Amino acid sequence: MTHRILTGVTTTGIPHLGNYVGAIRPAIRAAAQDNAQSYLFLANYHGIIKCHDPAMIAESTRAVAATWLACGLDTERTTFYRQSDIPEILELNWILTCITAKGLMNRAHAYKAAVDKNIAENQDPDYEIEMGLYSYPILMTADILMFKANSVPVGRDQIQHVEMARDIAQRFNHRFGKEIFVLPEAAIDENVQLLVGLDGRKMSKSYGNTIPLFQTPKQRQKSVNKIVTNLKEPGEPKQKDESPLFEIYQAFSTPEETREFEKMLNEGLAWGEAKKLLAAKIGAELDDKTDVYNDLIAHPSRIEDILQAGAAKARAEAKELLAEAKDAVGIRTLK
Repeated sequence: MTHRILTGVTTTGIPHLGNYVGAIRPAIRAAAQDNAQSYLFLANYHGIIKCHDPAMIAESTRAVAATWLACGLDTERTTFYRQSDIPEILELNWILTCITAKGLMNRAHAYKAAVDKNIAENQDPDYEIEMGLYSYPILMTADILMFKANSVPVGRDQIQHVEMARDIAQRFNHRFGKEIFVLPEAAIDENVQLLVGLDGRKMSKSYGNTIPLFQTPKQRQKSVNKIVTNLKEPGEPKQKDESPLFEIYQAFSTPEETREFEKMLNEGLAWGEAKKLLAAKIGAELDDKTDVYNDLIAHPSRIEDILQAGAAKARAEAKELLAEAKDAVGIRTLK
């Protein structure tokens, strides 16, 4: 039985090494499984909820698309599209909005956090809160339900939104007496690698501790050289937990290579030499992908052609489900 997996990537930044290890690489591997039917979309309408910089939205859309393609996304097996190219999603979003309880949206974590922050700062509870933030879970629900996704890989902070999608789907199916929507499940990978950054905290652009995904060998070495280490001299035994360097190396190595690297540290490998080994190990996996990425970035029309082909494939399916939903609520052709 085919299992449908749907993943959305918000277009508000440029992917870094942590995104690759934690999301991109495992998602591409999962999509290659024989029983998987994968949907991957660029969530640019979600992007404008928090990012009000048009240039960044446009730049990020191009960079995110090029990244996934360069990293080996098989667009024959995966339906790869841009959210804004599927107007049926926005139509479904409105239909779902009309049957969603306001109380459900009041309980959304992001909205509640924004309200709590305003109250703590003696502001009006809804100060600077826009409807995009408030209604975000309904648009995410439309994204998921439109393609009858069975599972949605998400971080723990997004589990609530998938549960809301289930609630809204059940409410619709029950109200109109038709099993139109599939009830999705949140897919949490307990073994997902959360890559550490230069300072040992989770790699995140908000911490300013990221390593760019696509760099020249010289640029990559310069980035790796910024990883925090201690003052132990060459020849002094070193432990794997004394620097984030080991964990990053582990993410790009086989268990056998990782054990050998730890042995070398224990025997006194200099931090400078360890950083050279790490940069080379990352490069071995990413240099070829970097060439593909740079070529795509230089020829955005190639990316656009791929996205348009994906949109045509997605819209053919979306039109069918939207027609069912519209008929269920009474929006029909007069005969």
